[in-house]
Amino acid sequence: MDDIIETANHFRCIDLVIDQAKYVLTEGFIKQLHLILKNGTSDSRKAWFAVGEYKRLENEVGGIQTANPEEVPQKMKELLKAYNQSKKKSLDELLQFHYDFERIHPFQDGNGRVGRLILFKECLRNGIIPFIIEDDIKDFYYRGLQEWKNEKGYLRDTCLTAQDRFRKYMEYFGIKYGD
Repeated sequence: MDDIIETANHFRCIDLVIDQAKYVLTEGFIKQLHLILKNGTSDSRKAWFAVGEYKRLENEVGGIQTANPEEVPQKMKELLKAYNQSKKKSLDELLQFHYDFERIHPFQDGNGRVGRLILFKECLRNGIIPFIIEDDIKDFYYRGLQEWKNEKGYLRDTCLTAQDRFRKYMEYFGIKYGD
């Protein structure tokens, strides 16, 4: 049942991302995405889960330690302050933000989905063809995140592949966009 609810919620998140695409990325927007995504799920009925708020319990991603719950608010403020210093971003700058966001892993669950929604929004904001990480390339995406510090090409190439697919979808539907 949660999968159905989260899928419906994800469509609401996409609507919000499109509506807010031109605005600067904020902590409130990020929390709002999480609130919408997890609203009505079994997680939302757990007192410790904190839907729309930062995590209360430690978590990890792919065996990698993430920020402790008490560190999250400050780390998120620092990340957003640094990120929002420049107006126009490159794909690599978006991916660096995404990597840093995933390393903080600010929510109890749903971080990857929220992070990819942010990427989509920021692509739109910066005139970059957006992309969706589909299931058949998800392992490459995870590898790219794991290796980002050592080799940026894995994640970049995976996202460029996803971007090529998205471009074909836009062409198919006759949607004109940037570059």
